[in-house]
Amino acid sequence: MRSEHRAPTLKEIAERAGVHVSTASRVLRQPEPADGWSASALRVRQVAAELGYQPNLWAASLRTRKTTTLGVVMTRLTDGVVATTYQGIEEAATRAGYSVLLSSPPDNLDAQRRAIELLVGRQVDGLIMSSLHTPGRPFIDSLSIGNVPLLAVTRHADAGLPFVGGDDRHGGYLAARHLLDRGHTDLAVIAGPTHATTASDRVAGFRAALESASVPLRPERVMASTFEVDGGIEAGRRLLDRPDRPHAIFTVSDTIAIGVMGVARDLGLTIPDDLALVGYNDIPIVAQLPVPLTTVRSPARQIGETAARRLLDLVEGREPETTRLPVELIARATT
Repeated sequence: MRSEHRAPTLKEIAERAGVHVSTASRVLRQPEPADGWSASALRVRQVAAELGYQPNLWAASLRTRKTTTLGVVMTRLTDGVVATTYQGIEEAATRAGYSVLLSSPPDNLDAQRRAIELLVGRQVDGLIMSSLHTPGRPFIDSLSIGNVPLLAVTRHADAGLPFVGGDDRHGGYLAARHLLDRGHTDLAVIAGPTHATTASDRVAGFRAALESASVPLRPERVMASTFEVDGGIEAGRRLLDRPDRPHAIFTVSDTIAIGVMGVARDLGLTIPDDLALVGYNDIPIVAQLPVPLTTVRSPARQIGETAARRLLDLVEGREPETTRLPVELIARATT
């Protein structure tokens, strides 16, 4: 008889489920197969649950040299898009039988270095980084992380790493094409931080569409900013509180666009009659604003899920695959 105070063994589970101990071990350490559990596997899992079985992850890691843990470094986790991306990572990792260790440092390289080395010290099997700065290769080469597989998500930073993100360049192109199709030629861009390829790729796509239409974009009409509402307020005021203000603005995030809308309101400008505005990401709030925001929708959760799967490919020794997921323009009342 098994003592109620002792954890059940795999042998006891196998005997009660009527399977070989190796079968019980395999069922309890693997994620659910794509075609579902077999009847015998379901029986093993039911018996394990009844007996209160908990796998010994430490012992398993000694055998396999894997901890079934992924590390994630993501700055600005209070941002809804970043949080949704992380949610996708964690959900996909959990389905694959992995847990996730998350660090959310400030968006500077020293803080990211400390976070990365901390997670590598916890012996994660692979690492996802979402906040690389351009250029990223010197930073990657300076890290002391051994052979831990690395994958970049959302920002590629020209680091030469496998990468998963939205097709930001095409998203910027769609934004410009949308404004051009509505007759706007007096345009400006609030371009986000210069170190983030999410921002620079969107601006590059916007410029490419204007160049193909032979529409100029004056240098003073491209304003660097943060990704936050305050960044939109500051840059928006510099663009709009002047006699030669632009008639349309593209912002590289929806939060920037919300700041611009506040500035336009304070200056007595009407959107879209006095100012057309396009944002980026399609965060949930922008469809519910008094003037719903035209924006480019980027699939944040799907980006996270895909990143987790690609990292697991690396962990298993498979060829990495860079993926840029499609984006789409969502036209609303601000244009």
